Amino acid sequence: MNLLRFTTAGSVDDGKSTLIGRLLYDSKSVYIDQMESVERTSRRKGLDNIDFSLLTDGLKDEREQGITIDVAYRYFSTPARKFIIADTPGHIQYTRNMVTGASTADAALILIDARQGVVEQTRRHSFIAGLLGIPSVMVCINKMDLVDFDQSCYDKIVSDFNNVKLSSNLKSVDFLPISALLGDNIVDQSKNMPWHKGPTLLRHLETVDIEKIELNQSFRMPVQTVIRPHSTDYHDFRGYAGRIASGDISIGDLITAYPSENSSKVESIHHGDRSVNKAEAGDSIVITLENDIDISRGDILGGGKKPTIKSTANATICWLDNNDQRLGSKYILRQGTNETKAMISEVEGILNIHSLVFESDPSPLSSNEIAEIILKTTKKIVYDPYLSNRITGSFILIDDISGSTVAAGMIR
Repeated sequence: MNLLRFTTAGSVDDGKSTLIGRLLYDSKSVYIDQMESVERTSRRKGLDNIDFSLLTDGLKDEREQGITIDVAYRYFSTPARKFIIADTPGHIQYTRNMVTGASTADAALILIDARQGVVEQTRRHSFIAGLLGIPSVMVCINKMDLVDFDQSCYDKIVSDFNNVKLSSNLKSVDFLPISALLGDNIVDQSKNMPWHKGPTLLRHLETVDIEKIELNQSFRMPVQTVIRPHSTDYHDFRGYAGRIASGDISIGDLITAYPSENSSKVESIHHGDRSVNKAEAGDSIVITLENDIDISRGDILGGGKKPTIKSTANATICWLDNNDQRLGSKYILRQGTNETKAMISEVEGILNIHSLVFESDPSPLSSNEIAEIILKTTKKIVYDPYLSNRITGSFILIDDISGSTVAAGMIR
């Protein structure tokens, strides 16, 4: 059974949490005691319908204010697929939470209120989805019950969003009219919108093609540890353990250790307690090589196209810290299993959250801001552009003094 990670995004009150709650309920993924608690709370609030958002708004402040603040992760499965949902907040001041929740997503659901149409947050979240390279986007036009399930309203929003798509670098985009509150087109086909012939939301999520683009990429595996048992049975064993970030590997393949650029052929591949002839992206394995070469934690084993090996990189970052950037500060750059000292040598532009254009700005970065920067490291790092490899092209910056994570970034 394969796994789909997807995130929700949209403006405040577009119904993201209600949608996820309805999806969990209609797919029979909610425990009876949870549902009874939600029903009691809904009655106490004087609501005519069940407030499905209570299934995902986990923080006390979220339940009291009726908004999403933190990223809420939920898990469920159907006979076709397993799912991890990241329900992200819609407020502009929680942009960093949206970036965090969407950074590992295979797909995104962008919600639009049918009464409001495309708004500023729609453009902002679409831009971020394109920036993060999310392969598949489903635009859910919600609250169709409040516009009498009018097809012309739906068609206008589809047309308006297609203009957003052009400026957001989105790849695959689908559209779906829904009512999260009433369950129209969530799990079952809506009788109120017979004019829509496409699949329901759950059917889309079960069938959306998430074939990892890494399978068609060059082999990359950050080395997590070197295994040397020194036991009687495995006295001379030297294996390199890690999780394959992209591509695949077979016994006999020539691979190179970076940054040293020493090469050798694969002698054996161990997947758990089994020896296998081949492994692919997502597999956690141990590799042995025909020749002993100097490899340690933080190195990257690679095949195919050579990665970039430099001590500078052009990157896009989201500033996560509550405190403003201190100019000239030193950071620890954590990239996969590798760590090195780093600094931001130049801020080339800060994203204007209204025009979605990177503009020159001399002021320090502040919380939630997205910027294009030049990164300088004390030693050479090995990387691929983020849009071609989300593992070797991503990193976080940790304050060298406080030890807190201040930024998450993507190498361009």
